[in-house]
Amino acid sequence: MVAGVPEDLQTTGLKQSREVRYFVKRVCGSWSNEANLRWGIQFWVSSNFCYRIRGRDLEMEVSSRTRNMLEGLVREGSFKWLLGSRSSFDDEFEEMERSPSAGRNWIQELSPLANIVVRRCSKILGISSSELQESFNAEASEAIKHPSRYARNFLEYCCFRTLALSTQVTGHLADKKFRRLTYDVMLAWEVPAASSQPLLNVDGDATVGMEAFSRIAPAVPIIANVVISENLFEVLTSSTGGRLQYSIFNKYITGLERAIKKMKTQSESSILSAIRSSRGEKILEVDGTVTTQPVLEHVGISTWPGRLTLTDHALYFEAHRVVSYEKAKIYDLAEDLKQVVKPELTGPWGTRLFDKAVFYKSVSLSEPIILEFPELKGHTRRDYWLAIIREILYAHRFINKFQITGVQRDEVLSKAVLGILRLQAIQEISTANSVRCESLLMFNLCDQLPGGDLILETLANMSNLRELERTNKSVGGVGMYSISAMAMVSNLGFVFGPSSSNNSIEAGAGLVVGEIAVGEMSPLERTVKESRNSYKKVVQAQETVDGVKVDGIDTNLAVMKELLLPAMEVGRWLLSLAYWDDPLKSSVFCLVFTFIICRGWLGYALALLLVFFAIFMVLTRFLNQGKPVDEVKVIAPPPMNTMEQLLAVQNAISQAEQLIQDGNIFLLKLRGLLLTIFPQVLSWLGTMEFVSCSWKLIVCVLCRVVNFAGDYLANYVFDLSIGLHNFISLPAGVTPLLLVTPLLLHDMCGVAYPQLVFS
Repeated sequence: MVAGVPEDLQTTGLKQSREVRYFVKRVCGSWSNEANLRWGIQFWVSSNFCYRIRGRDLEMEVSSRTRNMLEGLVREGSFKWLLGSRSSFDDEFEEMERSPSAGRNWIQELSPLANIVVRRCSKILGISSSELQESFNAEASEAIKHPSRYARNFLEYCCFRTLALSTQVTGHLADKKFRRLTYDVMLAWEVPAASSQPLLNVDGDATVGMEAFSRIAPAVPIIANVVISENLFEVLTSSTGGRLQYSIFNKYITGLERAIKKMKTQSESSILSAIRSSRGEKILEVDGTVTTQPVLEHVGISTWPGRLTLTDHALYFEAHRVVSYEKAKIYDLAEDLKQVVKPELTGPWGTRLFDKAVFYKSVSLSEPIILEFPELKGHTRRDYWLAIIREILYAHRFINKFQITGVQRDEVLSKAVLGILRLQAIQEISTANSVRCESLLMFNLCDQLPGGDLILETLANMSNLRELERTNKSVGGVGMYSISAMAMVSNLGFVFGPSSSNNSIEAGAGLVVGEIAVGEMSPLERTVKESRNSYKKVVQAQETVDGVKVDGIDTNLAVMKELLLPAMEVGRWLLSLAYWDDPLKSSVFCLVFTFIICRGWLGYALALLLVFFAIFMVLTRFLNQGKPVDEVKVIAPPPMNTMEQLLAVQNAISQAEQLIQDGNIFLLKLRGLLLTIFPQVLSWLGTMEFVSCSWKLIVCVLCRVVNFAGDYLANYVFDLSIGLHNFISLPAGVTPLLLVTPLLLHDMCGVAYPQLVFS
């Protein structure tokens, strides 16, 4: 009910629904929207209230004038703040209703949103929606046309064909219609069928999920890649709760457009033009041109500031002169030179203090180099350069390992270049410094993921298959595949290779298809999914490991004692047998163990012990199925102050030192035996050579047991324990041991270097 209006007047006005609906239709454009209908009723009732007060004839004239004025304001958009912004889909729905061919082009299997998207695609392709459907039915297999998946597969078919054609237009990334179409395809992909739940307020509240993004975004290789799509989505949605908004997607595409323009400008500049022309190299990144952000090269004890340039084949460093640069040093990334690229610590006078450098080493260099990227806080610059250098290096390693040549080689380089462009766009729009650069680059990620080698192997197999199809000219149904990375790079205006022409590149790109097929999960997608599942399991396992770690030496010792309690109980039981606490049990143990050794059943006994453990584990799992895991309860030791902790550490170090000393003594005695330094034992060893291993083991066991059995048993086996006593009585000091203290030479800075002393 409307506040301030009598109830009888509102009831009278509400009864005249036909006039209300007509008014709302005229003013608001549609009476199906609940908010518009409510506002129209309220305004109509208010008008009738004024009509009752001032008289029929006069108020009819005023009401008519007011209505005409409101209609004019609505047409001009002056009431947009009150009525709300109309969705672009509303206009397209109304346009379809007025179209004479609306019924023929409306596909019954699709949802209204999907029908609108297909209609846009048909306009770009220049054919009707019904003709698109006929083409899909002719090219697709029966499995793809299954009714349960028909709507989504047909939408993907229209999307792949349209995006492949749209990306051939120069400057397509700057086109707002292209951006909106790409995003709306993702929206429609989530609700493709007529039975799907329709989305409300598409322009404002609708967002895209990870599955839709990972499926549609790689269809435009500059936007995403199958391998890194999930990581890219997580970065883009880090501030929006795991759903991608159009504003963020639009900002990301703008960042891509700027990164492409920057790369084109750098590649067309005169930087290293004479060197780059031989291999047709393209500049991917340049740093060190600004004095506030220098790049320092450390070679031995010398340090030089300069300009660092990365291309798709090598890394170049030009040291600064007064007004120019010295001759560029080339650090090749394309050839197999056993390159090592890793993070490094640097500091003044050779100290290792600041984690802001990249270490580069290869067989072509006499000594490694270190490239430092100074900055006041953090090491973001270093991480970025380390990631992009490794991306080019790993891409060429992949090419060399699988011997990829020709068009497929350019395809691999295109994937690496597009990955760097995406990373530059993310860095431009992202305000957080926690972006892991290597997670957004395909070859870096494959080097880290478990099963990453399988991803690369699958990618190589797909490349070989495409090369065979390209040679035989047998690629058919290109509309069933997404666009390739090489075609994307060619459309952006980049050409790889020293002798590649635009015509040959376009011809090769037309025969190379992308990584996504309509209605199917490609081998690459399947391998990536398996690898990600394995990675998630590894992460979960590591989280559980980190969760049970405790602080403090005393606490960790208490936990270790609790976990070793079963083994300690077994040890106590064996000691009780050895000390003859129960003579009957000790006698039975000796007889059984001796019988097993004499019969040669020791191996069977060990196997039986393992079988017992396996049976115990199976029974435990069966009995405890569905029950929660028992917690390990540990009595925490009392807290220690600083002095008690220092004393505990000192005690532990002393015990460790004693164990090391005992180990050294044992090794010295063993060395003396091997070098025959002790002649008194040689005769006994010669006799023991003729004794079987079984009898030796029996003697060792009995010698250990009878030490505690009493004098009446010791007389019978005393002569068998001579060997053990002889080894214990061996002097360790007979073996000479010389400790040499190295001399320390101090340089001018006071840094000490150990030097070898020869005597």
